Amino acid sequence: MRLVWTLLFALASSVAIAASPEDDYIAARDKAISDIAAQESANAQVETLDATNTKALADLQQRLSAILGPLSVKDFPATGTINLESLSASDIGYGMLDGLRYANSDEGPSIVATTRGLADRWLQSRADGDDESLRLPTGLDDALKLDAFYTQAIGADAAFVKTLDFSLKKPEGADMAIARLGGWTQDVGPIYDQQVVVAVVKGDRVLIAEAPASPPVPKIAACEALWTAADAAAQKFQEAYQGSDLKDQQAYDSANAAWEKGDGDYRACMGERLPGDPAFPALLSQAQQLADHMAGK
Repeated sequence: MRLVWTLLFALASSVAIAASPEDDYIAARDKAISDIAAQESANAQVETLDATNTKALADLQQRLSAILGPLSVKDFPATGTINLESLSASDIGYGMLDGLRYANSDEGPSIVATTRGLADRWLQSRADGDDESLRLPTGLDDALKLDAFYTQAIGADAAFVKTLDFSLKKPEGADMAIARLGGWTQDVGPIYDQQVVVAVVKGDRVLIAEAPASPPVPKIAACEALWTAADAAAQKFQEAYQGSDLKDQQAYDSANAAWEKGDGDYRACMGERLPGDPAFPALLSQAQQLADHMAGK
């Protein structure tokens, strides 16, 4: 009997410590990142680095495909490509959310899918970074409410800035559904090509959809006027700064402050006035439809 219990204990222990597919993926990803960093330190040729990166991303994509299985969302393909754009810390697109991106074209709607486990690990890795502005909460519920999450998770070379949050009806079976309207930018000021971004958490799956706003977000005269006035004020400070041979720090700071305030005032205005615009019901419907489809409706 003692031998039987010993064998059963050993079997249970081996099962408990067996690496999961997610563990294997993380290990493979981290090894690839380390290998590429070593090659960069050794001044490897660009062609060598690119080949290593491409091969590693293909392997990781295959691992993620096995973890996630085929996507089943209306109007989206069943198979996806890896969301990570690079495994080199010196490249744009490094450190994005571990998952697969599903899209029929580069310009149309897309979905990034991952698991709760991978999302939690990714958030944990961003909770204690050196750059405080890039830190994210470890809880997915809180993270999905922040522009910084979308900037780091699904963006590569621009920041996501919210115009407003949609009030969604949570689809049946979903644990969470969050939708927002916003755009990608590298500067302050109006963003005219805006996106509807919807995140749905259902069981072990986390799905983040992004689609061009349809209809396009209209310009609202009162909000445009706020930005135009702020930009004009900032330009005067900027001219003073340029005229000082870049020595008038106060003028420089005042220009940036005017732009930042104008940007904030403009977005607050859009968030307040857009829900009363004739285009808004269609935008809300687009967000709700994306959420419903991702939840399996």
